[in-house]
Amino acid sequence: MKHKLKCVIVDDEPIALEILTSYIDKTSQLELIKSCKNASEALVFMQENTADLYFLDINMPEITGLSLAKIIDKKAKVIFTTAYREYAVDGFNLQAVDYLLKPISYDRFLQAIQKIIPSKTAENKVDFMFVRSERKMVKINFDTILYIESLSDYVKIITPQKTIVTRENISSLEEKLAHDNFIRIHRSYIVSINKMTSYTNEFIEIENKALPISRSYKESVLQKLAEV
Repeated sequence: MKHKLKCVIVDDEPIALEILTSYIDKTSQLELIKSCKNASEALVFMQENTADLYFLDINMPEITGLSLAKIIDKKAKVIFTTAYREYAVDGFNLQAVDYLLKPISYDRFLQAIQKIIPSKTAENKVDFMFVRSERKMVKINFDTILYIESLSDYVKIITPQKTIVTRENISSLEEKLAHDNFIRIHRSYIVSINKMTSYTNEFIEIENKALPISRSYKESVLQKLAEV
């Protein structure tokens, strides 16, 4: 890549702007040149400026991301972002590069970018994730996680300092994690390998708490731990 792709974010959610800004900043092939809180602000910017890639929130007041995409320079690429899965078809009908469902993990963000820049993007590493908890997106550093526990209708992320509760399911959190450092041992548990103090064929111990290894996960768990 001889030059960085010039990026513009258009999103009326401050948290979404913050997350996408952080993702662009840590991706060496991208450069953020403008972040806009609404489509009108983006239109003013577009009158005198050009960009290579636009991240457009679909559901915005007055002018939607779908409407804005129709008047963006055809040479530019568009990635839609939204919390509403039902907009996906409309997004792809406008030949968008990708459609990202909020909350967006960095791994999923990179998958979209790799459709434009297939080389070297995977070298970027992320050491945290955002999860929705108590009506806000909470940043959690991977190296603070002891284990994750799934209960009936919510998930607990256990760290030494606190427990974060989220409505996200455990499988979606598993996709966000750095897989080399975490292992699923049960349909209800993911543990940090670095935080383990001991293990048997039936249990993994973390800070004096024994977490069960289920029969369906036992073979893969023991195989991975034997390679550590």
